[in-house]
Order: sequence, then structure tokens, then C-alpha cells
Amino acid sequence: MLGYITLGTNDLPRAAAFYDALLGSIGATRQWDSEGGIGWGKSKGPTLAVMKPFNGQPATVGNGNMAALVVRTSEEVDRLYAQAISLGATDEGEPGPRGGNFYGAYFRDLDGNKLCAFCMTR
Repeated sequence: MLGYITLGTNDLPRAAAFYDALLGSIGATRQWDSEGGIGWGKSKGPTLAVMKPFNGQPATVGNGNMAALVVRTSEEVDRLYAQAISLGATDEGEPGPRGGNFYGAYFRDLDGNKLCAFCMTR
């Protein structure tokens, strides 16, 4: 159902380096690249893009907005979270069970966009 998600940035080169490293570690590659933004994905699946806002205004963080990155295991969640933090992301919730069979970790990218790395444990 999801085709793509767009996150705003005020510094495209800095965001590109962050997401090249972070998403590359889970097998995503650049699917497209333009003057205004970059999109990462895996083959024909959904894309996560970072873009300068089309209206030319500064990018701001949406309250309640979040992109979730699915991985296969809780160890991958732990690793992705640790990598994000090492790349300059800020903590929004360390890895752990969140109820039922959901295991997740939360962080904000360099522009303040909130992301979750998660897996289903059953």
C-alpha cells in the first residue's frame, strides 16, 4: 500500500550521507537522485526520500509524523539504532519490546525527523 515517504531536509548533502550509511546497512540503495532530493529503496518496493521542501520554505519536523524501517530481527533493530546514533541521530526510545510481538527503537535524524526501526518477533 505504501509507495513512498518523504522527509524534509535543510541540508541535502548532510542528509544524503546519513541515509546512504544508515539505509545502505539494511540493503537499500539510491533509487533516484535529483537536485531537490534523493530516494532510497530495495528493487520495486517503497521508497524513503529526503527532499528540500518544494515551496522553498525551511523544512520543519511534523508533530506526530514518523517513518518506520522494518528489519528481520531484534538484533538488526539494535544494530540499526546504534548506527543511527553513531551517525548523529538523537535518541527517542532505546531498542526493546513495545507490547505484543513488536520490538522497536526510535530516533530522530539530523533534521529532527522521527524514525522507528522495528521487527515482529513472532
